[in-house]
Amino acid sequence: MFKYVLKRFVYFIPTLAIIALVTFALSKMAPGDPVKLALGNKDNGGEAGQTSEKIAGEKAYHEMAEKMGLHLPAFYFDLTTVATPDTLYKYTKKPERENLSRLIAKYGNWDKIEAYYANIKAVQFEMYKVQQDSTTFEGSRTLNSEINRLFTLSKDDEIEASLKTLQTATTLSPNFNSVAAKIASLQQSYSTVKTETANTKNFIPAIHFYGLNNQFHRWLFGDKPYFFGEEQPGQTAGFLRGDFGFSYLDKRPVWSKMKDALPWTLLLNLISIVLAYVVAIPLGVWSARKKGSFADNIVTFLLFLLNSLPVFWIATLMITFLTTDEYGMNFFPTFGLGEVDPSMSNMEVFTERAVHLILPIICLTYGSWAYLSRQMRGGVLSVLRQDYIRTAKAKGLAEGKIIWKHAFRNSLIPIITIFASIFPSAIAGAFIIENIFAIPGMGKLSFEGLVARDYPMVFTVMLLSAVLTLIGNLVADILYAVVDPRISFNK
Repeated sequence: MFKYVLKRFVYFIPTLAIIALVTFALSKMAPGDPVKLALGNKDNGGEAGQTSEKIAGEKAYHEMAEKMGLHLPAFYFDLTTVATPDTLYKYTKKPERENLSRLIAKYGNWDKIEAYYANIKAVQFEMYKVQQDSTTFEGSRTLNSEINRLFTLSKDDEIEASLKTLQTATTLSPNFNSVAAKIASLQQSYSTVKTETANTKNFIPAIHFYGLNNQFHRWLFGDKPYFFGEEQPGQTAGFLRGDFGFSYLDKRPVWSKMKDALPWTLLLNLISIVLAYVVAIPLGVWSARKKGSFADNIVTFLLFLLNSLPVFWIATLMITFLTTDEYGMNFFPTFGLGEVDPSMSNMEVFTERAVHLILPIICLTYGSWAYLSRQMRGGVLSVLRQDYIRTAKAKGLAEGKIIWKHAFRNSLIPIITIFASIFPSAIAGAFIIENIFAIPGMGKLSFEGLVARDYPMVFTVMLLSAVLTLIGNLVADILYAVVDPRISFNK
């Protein structure tokens, strides 16, 4: 068995590498600018902000980008064309980098495109120097708006229209004379981009190698050598060392937030799992023994009825009828975990928590009874048709002994297969239940992160769930051989 487990762990390495790569790729393709999300979607000073505020906003943006490692190449290498430079990743603003890629694909002359972008920046910084007064208000708003648009425009007609608007806006005030000169240089540089094309470069493949100093390596392994207990300021440890980054919402480390939420999710799921299996397995065995009877049909109908009821609807009904005075059945608190203080005894704390968790646990559990019991029923019925069961009956063994000693273990294979899926759900939590009952667990945390586009949190939960899925499958394989000795680890 040890060799089998070791071999499975060896198989985990390429599987985890692929999962990590897919997760990282999804994080790169996620909508929105990650730096702005991390900064709280600040507008870097706004169109009418002071020069110092705008410069400070730009500085804050680039500092955050560097802290997040976005100033590095994305991967160990890049498959591209000769037209694309190996330094494109240095444009940390995602919209600008994507627009540069479109311009490269259209014209192929990177040196001219780079000069054109530099001229846009020159116009932008020249605008910072303009003395603001009543004569420049309208013009400044138009100029700032069009300059920001130019960073994301790649269609020729749109760029020409924007350049024309910029030129017209500079005539609104003599304070824009210096800006007008920069815009003239910008128009000339764009004209050069269009006339001196090099489209053939887009058809010549190229590969750029970046080594270990890239975003993926830093995200997975960190940016420092690994020594136990050694920490360096400004360095990250990487996902495999337990550093999952920081949350965009409150700037707390992701692991710190997960550490607060995970115990409640584990508590809810463990209690729910125990209740589900303790009720469903005996019920499935009983149903198999009573196959086709009136009692079996009634129980099957009731279980399927429970399984068909949406959990959010049942949760809402429970809150409405069992937690309010309106219907005279205020038996349970509506939401949350209750309030405890150091003066309360252990029994008082237990009681306070328990009354808050009863309804969420019921909602998490009732739907499992039908599915698990039917799987158990089917497994028992399948085993009862085997020859060795008929032999045991022919020997005159009691029915209970036949069921629990000879048939039970061999009918657990479907239940074990289902059990393998429990590991990731224990981490991911129950989105609906935890949100309805305001339980501060992983489900609520993940849902809030998803809504707020807190991608470090979302992708951490995603990758951890994938890892736990692999572990769950390994545990299931081992349990197969435990319950059925005919299953060999060597086959």
